[in-house]
Amino acid sequence: MTTSANTLPLAGKVAFVTGGSRGIGAAIVRRLAADGATVVFSYAASQGPADELVRSVEAAGGRAQAVRIDSADAAALNAGIDKAAADFGRLDILVNSAGVLLLGPVDQFSLEDFDRTLAVNVRAVFVATKAATAHMKDGGRVINIGSTNAGRMPFAGGGVYAMSKSALVGLVQGLARDLGPRGITINNVQPGPVNTDMNPENGPSAGLMQSFMAIQRHGQPEEIAGMVSYLASPAAAFVTGASLTIDGGFAA
Repeated sequence: MTTSANTLPLAGKVAFVTGGSRGIGAAIVRRLAADGATVVFSYAASQGPADELVRSVEAAGGRAQAVRIDSADAAALNAGIDKAAADFGRLDILVNSAGVLLLGPVDQFSLEDFDRTLAVNVRAVFVATKAATAHMKDGGRVINIGSTNAGRMPFAGGGVYAMSKSALVGLVQGLARDLGPRGITINNVQPGPVNTDMNPENGPSAGLMQSFMAIQRHGQPEEIAGMVSYLASPAAAFVTGASLTIDGGFAA
């Protein structure tokens, strides 16, 4: 890093990122580490990418640690967050990035997929937020990765996914009231189509998604990480209870 460590915006901070081994989550891990934070991130299955991410962060002069956790397992998620706080003596930032995208029309969408969607996309956000904020001092940060589909779902088969992301809008509005007296902010970042393994910019549905957008391209994970970096920084101390859309005009 070319910037002095003690001038970085997140110097001395400790962050926990769920679902941090790939895609948007990995970009967030890299950005927070580049901003000076020590980053602990969870992954459900992708140990190879998780280990490589740790190596790349450390090679760039940052600090990162990977822990294997299924975010739907509340006990494991609680234990992982508690251990991170104990290991590093503090916890300042939580990013709820873990999520699942299960699609299908209502007559074919299984109850098991419904329950899995809510367990990871909604319940785990609450579980992690409750666990993390118990360790935070005044001025902590909670940032959820939602979706522009919380406000616009322009194609069939995405009803349950859209519902899970719209639930986060109400959650942060309510929890902002709970956490505000402690100076802890909580917000959603709502990406549109982003170039990841799950949603590549040259995939079969890319043209359809881009046709809905004012800026007709997929976003890049680093662009989403930039907004997360802002919300995690001291500059965003007055932003809370908000759902901030970064979607190239998908919902415009």
